[in-house]
Order: sequence, then C-alpha cells, then structure tokens
Amino acid sequence: MKYGKVALFSLGVLLFAMPAQAVTSKCEECHLKLTPGIVADFNRGVMSKELTCTACHGDSHMSADDVDKATLPTISICQECHEDQAGQYLEGKHAKGLLPITAFPDFAHQQPTAFIAGQKGCNGCHNLGIVTEEDRTKGLAGEFRAHFKYGMDCQNCHTRHAFSKKEAQQPEACMQCHTGFDHAQWEMWTRSKHGAAYMTDRDAHRGPTCQDCHMSGGNHKVMTAWGFLAVRLPEKDAEWMGYRVSILKALGVLDNAGQPTGRLDVVKAADLARLSEEAFTAERDKMETTCKECHSETYVTKSLENSDQMIKAADEIFAEAIELIAKLYTDKIIESTTNQATFPYPDLLTFYEVDSHIEELLYSMFMDYRMKTFQASFHLMPDYTTWYGLAKMKKTLVEMKDIDKHLRMAAK
Repeated sequence: MKYGKVALFSLGVLLFAMPAQAVTSKCEECHLKLTPGIVADFNRGVMSKELTCTACHGDSHMSADDVDKATLPTISICQECHEDQAGQYLEGKHAKGLLPITAFPDFAHQQPTAFIAGQKGCNGCHNLGIVTEEDRTKGLAGEFRAHFKYGMDCQNCHTRHAFSKKEAQQPEACMQCHTGFDHAQWEMWTRSKHGAAYMTDRDAHRGPTCQDCHMSGGNHKVMTAWGFLAVRLPEKDAEWMGYRVSILKALGVLDNAGQPTGRLDVVKAADLARLSEEAFTAERDKMETTCKECHSETYVTKSLENSDQMIKAADEIFAEAIELIAKLYTDKIIESTTNQATFPYPDLLTFYEVDSHIEELLYSMFMDYRMKTFQASFHLMPDYTTWYGLAKMKKTLVEMKDIDKHLRMAAK
C-alpha cells in the first residue's frame, strides 16, 4: 500500500504527538496506516497508559481478513473498571433511552431504515442501553436492538477513543442530544444567566453547567423530578389532575375508562415519569440541595414552584386541545388514528403519522411548545418559556378551534 507525502507527514505528526508512556500493541501497526486518527485519539487518553486495544475489542481480530471478529464494547466492558459510574448510569434515564422509541406504534416499520440503524434520526441519540453483547439481538425490544450494532452508551459523553473525563465534564458534551425541536436544553441554558455566567468566565466556573446541576458529585444517574413527559402521579391539585387525565389518555397510559394500559409498563421501565409522591420528592429534594449551593432556600423553593405552575398552565391548554380532537373523532368529523383501547382519544405517540392538519398541530403542541414551556422554566430562560412555549400553545389552540369550526361546517 502506498501513501503520498501528505499522508506520511500526517503519520509522522501523529507518532510524534503520542505520549511516550503509552502501551503499544500489534493493532497499531495496521491502524497507524488505516485509521491514524483513532490511534492518536486513544494514545492521548489516560487508558492508553495501562491498556491496549484488546481490552475493549478482544484479540480475535488480528488481520484484514477477520475484521468482523473485533468485539464492539458495551457497558459491561466499561463496568469492569468503572463499576460505580456504570452502576449509576444503568439506574438512570440515559441508559433507558431506547425504551421510549420502542413505545411508538409501528415505529420500526414506518421510518427510514437509517433511523432504525441507530445513526440517523431519533435513534442517533436514543441508541442506548446495550449492556451486554447478547442485548444487541435479544431481550427487551429485540427487533430494534438487532439493528444497534453501533449503539453508544458511555461513549456518547466520553467519546471514543480518547474517553476523556475532561471532555464529558464540559457542557458541550451534552449539546449533541439536548438540542432542537423537543428538548432544546442547550439553547435554553446557553441563553440563560447560568450559561452566560459560565461562558463569560469559564476559568472561574462562575455559572453552573449541565453536569453541575444534573450530575452533582459526579453521579451518573441523571434524573429529574418531572421526567421527560412532565407528568406525575398522584396529583393533589384536583383541577390539574383533570387536565392530566386527558393527557394520560392521549399518551395511551390510561384507557378511555381511566384504567392503566400496557403502555404504562413502558413508562415505568423507562422512568419517563414519577409515579409516586416519594419518587417525585426524592428527585426534587436532590435538585433543591444542588440549587441551594448558590441560591437562598426561599429563591430555590419559589423558582421551582413557579416552574411547576408553568406546567399546569401548559397542561390546561393542552388538555383542551386533546378533548377537541377527541370530540372530532366521536362525532366522526375526522377518522381516528388512535388504538381502540384509548378511543376516542388521539394517540400522541404516533407523532407525525397522521392524516389531518389539526392532528399535526396537536403533536406540535405536545412535542415542541409544551416541552419548551416547562423545560425553559426550569432552565431559567424566560423568552423560550413565553414566546417559543406558552404563546405558541395559545396561538395553536386558536388555530385548532378555527379548523374545528370549518370542519364541522363542511361536515354539514
């Protein structure tokens, strides 16, 4: 195999950059030529001082003819050295990131193959929770995991092959997944006073980062009181509970009679919601303790309570929109796309797999505007809470009511 002058120069730079104390291996003889960037990355990391490639990839692959024999590491490999961190991670929500995807009706059959492969679309971030090699093809959600050959876990934050602790401690490590349409935490944090204080004086670490608030003490569990769906049970506020029943029916967690469905098991397994007062209080207490490191108890309590009230304000609008769609189904104005267990309520987990504009507006309200209303409240970004969140919910409800009126007139 021949290499040009530029390639040879690059190899020389990479070799020069490698620390002298790194443990070399036979793997590097080939990979310095084939994937020099990977070799350089590994050798700049701490693990290169004591480990070689075989620690994670095994020793079955030793030539160009047996590439498929190389082991792709899972959490269990990381756990051999990092038992505490891996244990915390497996108890938290990140390790359960694949489970919500499996709850979507017919998701595997309706999306492009690239989505399911775990590199594009939702699965580009949700390809999590592969603990052992067997998990790739068996166990929960086996039809999905068969596609997850390149699933990520610890490597999502400690990107391979450097596996840097310093990298994972930077807020930018969270940016890839926590951004955009339905969870724009990166945009919210960077535009908040917390983000501004940190980025204008990083050396002093004046403002808190994602890790400071959500991984206090270095704990890898990463949980929140409200969870991704911003629902909890029980609810002492009777008015608010009325709104939540509509939402839970539309999520398919409760049937039309208000009884739990099989989908509740997925919500429990994925820790998408706190389903007891003790579970909610435990996570809220942890966050309050963290916030009090910088803020007064009065400020912390009031700020979190106000954020709770923003969820209630969003839920009132959302519940009205859900009931509006349900009435259209009942009156046979539009055809229901929901499963029969929750009829006449729409199935929010079908997302954009619907046939009418008014239903699409409901899903935008759910996955975009409602998310921004409450997420921005907790991330101290008033602009997102107001104009990208609650105001959009109100505007969308007005639009839905107008469409409802025209649909009913057309039906007559």
